[in-house]
Amino acid sequence: MGTIDITVILIFTLLVFVCGLSFSKSGKNMKSFFAAGGALPWWMSGLSLFMSFFSAGTFVVWGSIAYSSGWVAITIQTTMCIAGVLIGFFIAPKWQKTKALTAAEFITDRLGYSTQKIYTYLFLLISIFTTGAFLYPVAKIVEVSTGFPISTSIIVLGILILIYTAVGGLWAVIVTDVLQFVVLTAAVLIVVPLSLDKIGGIENFVSQAPENFFNLVNEEYTWGFMIAFGLYNLFFIAGNWAYVQRYTSVATPKDAKKVGWLFGGLYLVSPIIWMLPPMIYRVLNPELGGLADEGAYLLMCKEVLPVGMLGLMLGGMIFATSSSVNTTLNISAGVLANDVYKHFRPNSDGDKLVKVGRTATILLGILTILIALLVPYMGGIVEVVMSLAAITGGAMFLPPMWALFSKYQTGKSALIVTVITLVINAFFKFLAPTLLNFSFDRAQEMGFGMGIPVVLLAAFEVYARSQQKATLEYDNYQLKVAEKVSETEEEAAAGNKKGTRVIGIGVALTGLMILILSFIAKTGALLVGGMGILVLLLGSYIILKTTKKDSD
Repeated sequence: MGTIDITVILIFTLLVFVCGLSFSKSGKNMKSFFAAGGALPWWMSGLSLFMSFFSAGTFVVWGSIAYSSGWVAITIQTTMCIAGVLIGFFIAPKWQKTKALTAAEFITDRLGYSTQKIYTYLFLLISIFTTGAFLYPVAKIVEVSTGFPISTSIIVLGILILIYTAVGGLWAVIVTDVLQFVVLTAAVLIVVPLSLDKIGGIENFVSQAPENFFNLVNEEYTWGFMIAFGLYNLFFIAGNWAYVQRYTSVATPKDAKKVGWLFGGLYLVSPIIWMLPPMIYRVLNPELGGLADEGAYLLMCKEVLPVGMLGLMLGGMIFATSSSVNTTLNISAGVLANDVYKHFRPNSDGDKLVKVGRTATILLGILTILIALLVPYMGGIVEVVMSLAAITGGAMFLPPMWALFSKYQTGKSALIVTVITLVINAFFKFLAPTLLNFSFDRAQEMGFGMGIPVVLLAAFEVYARSQQKATLEYDNYQLKVAEKVSETEEEAAAGNKKGTRVIGIGVALTGLMILILSFIAKTGALLVGGMGILVLLLGSYIILKTTKKDSD
């Protein structure tokens, strides 16, 4: 990687960092710091949800599967589209109607504080491993493209992420997510045609691809796996506390629906576009083995992107993948401040709680860095992500989500289902291979992990309804929701204007950077220049629209 690419990475890093830090004064209270005022524009929340989920594995996890297994990686991600559409129709508006700042607050209102306390400790424990698993691909991208040691990359990037997340709160997360979406969309629309041109066009790609490369499923990722993984995505995207924040931070249930639909729509199109580069690289270089295929995406980019654009693509990848880290850090810190510290210090004012949240962000960020350093010793990122999904997805997120719809679920029933599922899943993952000489394949592991909580919750539901159990917890919850008056704060409107303006400026500057790079590009200059102009115009339009609103 040359001096120009490294310079572009540093400039883009500075741009993202400044955008995040520009919201240092936005965290006047818990609602502004952890919910962006509670009236976030649906399109911002939807794009942030997409980037928070998409970036966790696209480049490394799904890119690795695309390189080794082909179209299977696209089939896997199509399950996310289906999940997003269903969430938009049925689940996202339910979350918005709870009027809760966090999922933990909903659990307190609906299932009781004792239940929430146990869920909080479990969530925080799991989230540390989750953010560590998300930080690792970021460092992997840097290692493949620059040669920097992965341990150094993890530490430096982890510190950068925790700083701007701790300072700017949810607005810092949202704005940097939207900026990264624009950058990466522009970059991939340059990478795909250049990659196809590198191997002589789409016909050569299809003819030279390995046998069965375009099959929808294979022996490891079967239709059974797809169904189970689809259920996991439904539970995870709908019930993960970090993603619930995207549904509760918008103004109305209708906006929450749009958040889910935008996510689903993007996952209808993006998997095909994003998975083509590592698939094409399999034809170009079929020799990657072991964990080396985790770098297939970046290796393809290095082959075709003109000078400077590789740096911008890498910068976008780094901070897009970081989105999953900052999202989880923000909500985890929010839970510690709003649902743990506040319980013991109920008279704490907003300033004190925000300070607690920022301190929690830093401490959780340090733990995230430590976990990320251990990922290579856990079997690689694909193994870590899939195992976490199978063991914790249904167990943690389905019981509280079920309680959104059921009058009969209680704190006791939810906890019993969670604990039993976690124990059984952990036994078959870690102990059964040694004690029983038995282990699940990928599809069985995922199906078992998702099926147990569904069966247990359904059984309790049928039993409670047949016995006509009292619904005291649910009735009390309804009263609590009725007491929560929907606040329309001027701060929310001001935050939306500032957030939109910062996004516009960031997008325009990125477009200008791409346009400048087109003048020094030796290949694809016209393509790069055209994309730069489009991005510059988009950023200018956003700025003008915001300015017009101010004048009105």
